[in-house]
Amino acid sequence: MGVLNFAHASFYMAGAYFAYAISTRLGFWPALFIAPLLAGVLGALVERYGLRAVHKHGHIPELLFTFGLSYLMVELVQLIWGRAAVPYPIPPGLDGTLFTLYSTTFPIYRGFIMLVAMLMLLSMYLMLTRTRIGLVIQAALTHPDALEALGHNVPRVFMLVFGGGCALAGLAGVVGGNAFVTEPNMAHAVGSIIFVVVVVGGLGSVAGALLASLLIGVLQTFAVALDYSIISALTAFGAPIDAHAFGYPVLRLTIAQVAPILPYLLLVLVLIFRPKGLLGTRE
Repeated sequence: MGVLNFAHASFYMAGAYFAYAISTRLGFWPALFIAPLLAGVLGALVERYGLRAVHKHGHIPELLFTFGLSYLMVELVQLIWGRAAVPYPIPPGLDGTLFTLYSTTFPIYRGFIMLVAMLMLLSMYLMLTRTRIGLVIQAALTHPDALEALGHNVPRVFMLVFGGGCALAGLAGVVGGNAFVTEPNMAHAVGSIIFVVVVVGGLGSVAGALLASLLIGVLQTFAVALDYSIISALTAFGAPIDAHAFGYPVLRLTIAQVAPILPYLLLVLVLIFRPKGLLGTRE
């Protein structure tokens, strides 16, 4: 809906904690359906009683509101569940090896996460492009006055879409919280990379987000295994560099050592050469 939501990762965290609280009483499978609904309801309330008041003032107030909301949600989680990680385990039925390839095992739960992610992406894409609801959502962003003239409640559409986005983030937290670690810092751990994915893919582009997430995932995965540096490249071309050369500490850094900053370097390059993103459209 044109809102750059800095608190999106906080709803991911909320989904994980909701799932933890529900799974301790009802089990994982009820939590898989209930926790995203709770995150969605929370998101809808945030939009109705907070974000809607600042929406009319433009994107900067929205960004600042969601930025502050992210810190508020972390503090609330710490007040309720504490600062330490909570014991949110992988369900026994999904804990095991799916297959083994060249002595490398692939867990069943990783396959389950991939399945949920692809189904979530496919259903969202089909809804936005093949249904009347999707047409109403897109029209609410581009032609809100015309949509209201046709009898649709545009503020309600915004609220439901924002709540739906928070529900999807909550679903990611349900399936990701036990695969990684459910603790208050989990939102900050993924929040920055989510921002990179959205901007690199192009604001408002579902296909762009998919392409950017795959590109960044492959980039980070392969980079950590590459033990090459600028010095090794220069040496291969017959130009050895000694320890007294200018900038030697930087030249000796390997690709594996700088792997964590490569997504942000990609973000800078995209903003310089293609500000609208890989598949985004300029307004």
